[in-house]
Amino acid sequence: MSRIAFIGLGNMGSPMAQNLLKAGHELVVFDLVQDAVKRLTDAGARGARSARECVEGAEIVVSMLPASRHVEELYLGDEGLLAVLNAGTLVVECSTIAPESARKVAAAARDAGIRMIDAPVSGGTGGAIAGTLTFIVGGDASDVEAARPVLENMGRNIFHAGASGAGQVAKICNNMLLGILMAGTSEALALGVANGLDPKVLSDIIAKSSGRNWATELYNPWPGVMPDVPASKGYAGGFGVDLMLKDLGLAAEAALHSGSSTPLGELARNLYSLHSASGNGKLDFSSILKLYEK
Repeated sequence: MSRIAFIGLGNMGSPMAQNLLKAGHELVVFDLVQDAVKRLTDAGARGARSARECVEGAEIVVSMLPASRHVEELYLGDEGLLAVLNAGTLVVECSTIAPESARKVAAAARDAGIRMIDAPVSGGTGGAIAGTLTFIVGGDASDVEAARPVLENMGRNIFHAGASGAGQVAKICNNMLLGILMAGTSEALALGVANGLDPKVLSDIIAKSSGRNWATELYNPWPGVMPDVPASKGYAGGFGVDLMLKDLGLAAEAALHSGSSTPLGELARNLYSLHSASGNGKLDFSSILKLYEK
């Protein structure tokens, strides 16, 4: 088993780290929120007082942070980790960030003799807890293969999308589509209920018809239709509105960079922005349904 440093113990990072512990790895963890660190130390990990302390002697570093600026600060800042990691260390960066940021940090890592892959995830908190995440990876093929045994402790599907940054491009495309699908599913369910339909009956119909999608089958936005999704828990936990808004912003940046047209992505971004501005930014993104309630 490997000695792994894990940095970032939020809704996704914490259960991912738990699965590494269950697999028998020696795990050192760090997060700015001490309660998050305590949950992992109670489970058998060793807590660190700083990111630099966390990575001392690590063979593999896994990070799961909110945004590009956090990743760049962690690795390239005044106390950046690239200055202290041993040559040959494998860094698995699981945050969803701008492709250019991923490429920038990976290039600096290569210059320092450090192996780095970008490996954003899909599958939500449920997938993180169950260890069934999908990893969408960018980087050298040899580094992806070196990381594969560790990734398999946290996920079920591992896709090598291409060179550094390619994992982020694929993840951005996926999440743009997810935002569009959730907004559309919410709109359709609200229309049906407003016209007298039971939301569960309508969801069951859609799930077996041409409108079927991940939201209706696994992550229904209507409260009470599915028992274990955020919609049935006051939209608590899960993937926050502001995080979805961030990812839709990354998609817009990528579209601008490549001269691509993403009108539905921009519409979804506007809808989530309106929803967030109404005080819902910390709720799960399926709470976009609230925009359509009478």
